[in-house]
Amino acid sequence: MSELPAEVRGWIGQKRYEQVGEFGVERGYVFTSCASVENRNLLFWDEKTSNEITDGWIAPPTMISVWFRPHHWAPGRSGQAQPLQVHFDLKQALDLPEAIMTDNTIVFREPVRPGDRLRTWQVLRSISDVKQTKLGRGRFWVIDVEYENQKGESVGTETYTGFGYRRTASGAERGAPRGAAERSSEGSK
Repeated sequence: MSELPAEVRGWIGQKRYEQVGEFGVERGYVFTSCASVENRNLLFWDEKTSNEITDGWIAPPTMISVWFRPHHWAPGRSGQAQPLQVHFDLKQALDLPEAIMTDNTIVFREPVRPGDRLRTWQVLRSISDVKQTKLGRGRFWVIDVEYENQKGESVGTETYTGFGYRRTASGAERGAPRGAAERSSEGSK
């Protein structure tokens, strides 16, 4: 598992899974999102406030990935759409069945406004050498998800650090619910 496959090395620094959002940014989603977390910020609710501060309506910056979350089903789609596909590609290509995200950072740039049609792509930035952690043996990777509006202006970048791994005996025991080992040994008696 120490040598990185040539195919995977070739993904580093390359734009992958470029796509345009399935629908434009719209205020109904903004209201629903703000209501679901009781976000009272008048910037997203009051037209006068939004005009004074941002020259018109904007979407909450934290909604940047909402515009690309695939619907479970869509007409004409073959197969299920997968967010952060590079992450899942790495798990498969490196034969690492388990993975977690260890960090997520978002940099916001131009505001996202109702009517915008965003595009996105993913860039694998790096993959570590093999590491042993309490979870198991595997690799860390860093993936950027870039977003831009229909004018080609950057609206933000999400950076994810993931750890793909294969559980080791000690990691599997740590990950088991308390008492599971005892129950399994009782069942074998």
